[in-house]
Amino acid sequence: MFASKDDFKEQYLAEFTKTMAKPFEECTKRERYEVLAKMICSRAAKLHTETRLRHISQQRKQVYYFSMEFLIGRLLNNYLINLGIEETVRRGLKELGEDLDQLLPMEPDPGLGNGGLGRLAACFLDSMAYLDLAGMGMGARYRFGLFKQTIEDGRQTEEPDPWLVNGYPWEIRNSDSAVSVHFGGKVERTYEDGKINFEHTAYQTVLAVPYDVPIVGYDGKTVNMLRLWQAEPAEEKIDLAAFNNGKYSEAVRERNEIEAITAILYPDDSTPAGKELRLKQEYFLTAAGIASIIDNYKHQYGADNWRAFSDRTAIHTNDTHPALCVPELMRILLDQENLEWDDAWDIVTKTISFTNHTIMPEALEKWPIDLIQRLLPRVYMIIEEIDRRYRENIDRSQADWQDRTRSSAILWDGQVRMANLSIIGSHSVNGVASIHTNILKHDVFQTFYQESPDKFNNKTNGVSHRRFLLEANPALGRLITTSIGPEWISNAYHLENLLPYANDDLFLNQLEKIKYVQKCRLAEYIKEHNGITVDPASIFDVQVKRIHAYKRQLLNMIKIIYLYNRLKKEPDLDLHPHTFLFSGKAAQSYEFAKEVIRLIHAMADVVNHDAQIGGKLKVVFLENLSVSIGQLIYPAADISEQISTAGKEASGTGNMKFMFNGALTLGTMDGANVEIHQLVGDDNMFLFGLTSSQVTDLRGNYRSLDICEHSSALMEIIDQLVNGFFGSDKDAFWSIHDALIRYNDEYFVLADFEDYMRAFFEADQAYTDRRRWNKMALTNIAMAGHFSSDRTISQYAKEIWKIK
Repeated sequence: MFASKDDFKEQYLAEFTKTMAKPFEECTKRERYEVLAKMICSRAAKLHTETRLRHISQQRKQVYYFSMEFLIGRLLNNYLINLGIEETVRRGLKELGEDLDQLLPMEPDPGLGNGGLGRLAACFLDSMAYLDLAGMGMGARYRFGLFKQTIEDGRQTEEPDPWLVNGYPWEIRNSDSAVSVHFGGKVERTYEDGKINFEHTAYQTVLAVPYDVPIVGYDGKTVNMLRLWQAEPAEEKIDLAAFNNGKYSEAVRERNEIEAITAILYPDDSTPAGKELRLKQEYFLTAAGIASIIDNYKHQYGADNWRAFSDRTAIHTNDTHPALCVPELMRILLDQENLEWDDAWDIVTKTISFTNHTIMPEALEKWPIDLIQRLLPRVYMIIEEIDRRYRENIDRSQADWQDRTRSSAILWDGQVRMANLSIIGSHSVNGVASIHTNILKHDVFQTFYQESPDKFNNKTNGVSHRRFLLEANPALGRLITTSIGPEWISNAYHLENLLPYANDDLFLNQLEKIKYVQKCRLAEYIKEHNGITVDPASIFDVQVKRIHAYKRQLLNMIKIIYLYNRLKKEPDLDLHPHTFLFSGKAAQSYEFAKEVIRLIHAMADVVNHDAQIGGKLKVVFLENLSVSIGQLIYPAADISEQISTAGKEASGTGNMKFMFNGALTLGTMDGANVEIHQLVGDDNMFLFGLTSSQVTDLRGNYRSLDICEHSSALMEIIDQLVNGFFGSDKDAFWSIHDALIRYNDEYFVLADFEDYMRAFFEADQAYTDRRRWNKMALTNIAMAGHFSSDRTISQYAKEIWKIK
C-alpha cells in the first residue's frame, strides 16, 4: 500500500491539495484525520473490488448477515493495523509534526448499535473478512444513533447522537443500487390460467439508499462490506400550496416521516406511533436487503436458476429484528419470480438461518396483527399462510397438541410472534452459549426442538481479539508477541503457549506493570471527564454492560452499600482500596434501570465525599459507553463483574473482552461464564450464586422478606433505600425497595447476596498475593483464545452456512 514511510508522506501531502485545496500545514487536526481516513478508505475500496471479483470468479457462497445493530467503533487505527501499515503511518506523521494518537479521537463512534448485540455483529464481520468468507453485513444508517447518554443530577438523560454531523469518511454512497420499499396500500387478487395472482397497489414508496463501509480483514487480503440503508423520499417534492400558506412543517411532512425511519435506533415503542415506526424500521431493513440480494444473484447467476439459490446464498438473521426476511423472500419468489409455494418455501428454509439472543419473554418480539395487516398487507397474507400450513402439520394424535400449537404458532392472541416465524422459516436455530442453547431446547422453544431437534445447535459467541487486545492493549500485545511469536494474532488458540510463563517472575512482573499503566490511563480519563480522583493502585472492579434488572447492577450496588456500612462501623476492616466502575445505557422507557443509575450516582456522592472511609471505596459511572470507551476500560480492569441471574444472560461478550485483557471474572454460572469456568477452572475465577436449575426450583417457593429478616445487614440496606440516607424523601428509592420486597425480588438479588459477598472477599484476599493474582490473570489470557470470533465464525461457516 505504501512502499515506505516517505512514500506515505508523499501521497498523504498530495491528498491535501486534491481534497482540501490547501496544504497540510493549514489544516486542522480534524481535516488531517479526514484526509488520512479517506486515503485508507479509497485503498480499502480498491481492495474490496479485487476481493469481490475473486469471490465471483471462484463462485463463492455469499453470506448476508442481517442485524439491526453494527457497533463497529472507530475504524482508522483498526484498519492501519489490519493493513500492516500502522507503524509506517505513525512514523511518517511524526516526521510531519503530527501524532497519530491525537488524530484517532477525531473519528466519531458510529451510532449504529446499543451494546453486545451490535458489537458481536461487528466482530463477526471482522472475522468473516479475516477468514476470507464472502460476507456482507446488512444494517441501517441511523442518523442519530440510539442516543447520547448524559448524566444530570445523577439521572440519565437522552440526547440525539449527531455522529454524522461532520460526515463519515468511511462510507460510500451507492445511489445506483437504491431500491424501493413499499408500505400500506391494498392487495388485489386476480385469476389467470387457474392461478391466483396478487397485486399490491396504492402503497407509499420509500427509497432505500445504501451506504457501503469497507470491512478490512486482518492482513488486508480480504475486504468485505457493511451495507447501511438510509430511508429517503422516492422523489423530491414539496407541498407548495401549504408552504406558500405558511404551513412549512406540513409542506415537508411526508419527507420527515420517511426520514424518521432511519433517524434513531430503537425508537420508543410504548405508543402506537412508536410501534409503527419500529416495525417500519425492521421491514425497511429486510425488504431493502432482500431486494439487493435478489438483484445481485440474478446479475451473477441469471433469472432462472433459483434451485441453486440456497447453494450460493446464505441469509443469517441476528435475533428477531430481521425476522421479516422469511415472508419478504417468499413474497419476491412468489409474486415477482412466479415460483410455486412449495418451491419458494424450500428455497427460503434452506437459505435463512436464525440466531436467538435471549430467553427473556419481553425480548421475544411480537407485533399486533392489525398493525402488520395495515402496514404490510401482502407480507401479512404470506405470514398467515405460513402459519396455516404449519398448524396443518401439527400431529393432532398427541394429547398435548393444543398446548403445542399454543406455544409454537406464529399467530396467537392477536399477535405475530417473530421468534416463531424465524424458527419455522429457518433451517438452523442457534443459541450463543451452551447453557443458553440448552434452555432454548428444553424450555423456551421446547415444542420446536421436539419437532426438529437437528435444527437446533449452539454457537458460543466470540469477540475480535485483534480489536480488544492487539489494538486496545498494544503493550500487552507486544509482550505476548515477544514471548510466543505473532501467530496468536492469526490464531488466538496460540495464546495457550503463554501457560509456561505462569512461573516466570519476569513475565508476571511485566504483566502487572502493563496493567498498572492501563489503570493510570483510565484514571486520567476519569479525572478529566468525571472530576473524580481514583487510585490506580486500588482494585478496579468493573461492571460494564446495558443496565437491566437481570444483569443485576443492583446486586453490585447493595454490595457497595454493605461495604460502606461495614467501614463506617469497622474503619480498620481488612479490605483493599476498591474503585467500582460502572458504564452502560438504560433504555429510554426503562424506568427501573434509570433508577439503578440514579442509585449508583447517589451512592457515589456518599462514598466519594466521605473522608472517614479513607479512600477505601470509590464509585464511578462513565457516561455514554461506546466501543472506544470500552477499549479504555477493558485493559484496566482487575475484576470483571458478570453477575446476572443464572439462566437469564444468553452469553455475554464483555466477559470475553475482559478475559483477553487479564481481568478475573467474579460471576454466576450463567451465559459464557460457564465455558470460561470450563477453561480456567475454580482456581482462576470467583464463582457464586444459585445455578439456573436452582433458580427454577426456588421460583414459587421464594420469599425475599425472609432473607432480609435473617440478615440485619440486608435489612439495614433495604431501609437505607427509603429512610433518608440518600437525602430527602424525594430522593428515596421506593421503586427499587418495592422490587426487592413488595414484588419479591424477581431476579434473586437478595438470595445471592451472601454468597456474592463470600466470593468478593475471596477475590479481595487473592489480590494480596500479587504473584498468584498475576498467574491467574495470565491463565485467563492464555485460555481466552476459545472466545475469538474467528472460532465462532468458522463454526457458523462450516455447520450452518455450509461453506468449506
